[in-house]
Amino acid sequence: MNEQLKAILVKAKLNLAILASILVIAVLGKLTNPSLTNTIFVTADQLVSDIYLVFVAITLGAFIPNFKLVVLGSIAAFIGAVILIQLGIFTYLTTEYLLAVLIVVLGFASIANLYRHYREFRL
Repeated sequence: MNEQLKAILVKAKLNLAILASILVIAVLGKLTNPSLTNTIFVTADQLVSDIYLVFVAITLGAFIPNFKLVVLGSIAAFIGAVILIQLGIFTYLTTEYLLAVLIVVLGFASIANLYRHYREFRL
């Protein structure tokens, strides 16, 4: 295998793991609860048209040097918001909506971070 490709894969393993986990969520969700999975991914598709969310995700992925902090912060914010939903504080949000937001943010942030690593290499 080419040395540049190995270097890219080593740098981008967290990005690829995130993208693979989104794919696994989609496949397992379609097998176990297709209607809920469809609802989540339709919501995520609608969130992509909210350009400010995509800009925030791309900015997080492209400009924060430690991508692990982006991932951990996004997941921590998701868990905190889910806890607040269960406590009845966030009555206007649903867990499905927050999962769709998390999928969009982590997906676009990991793609932007992957591009940041990829553009360092020249053919």
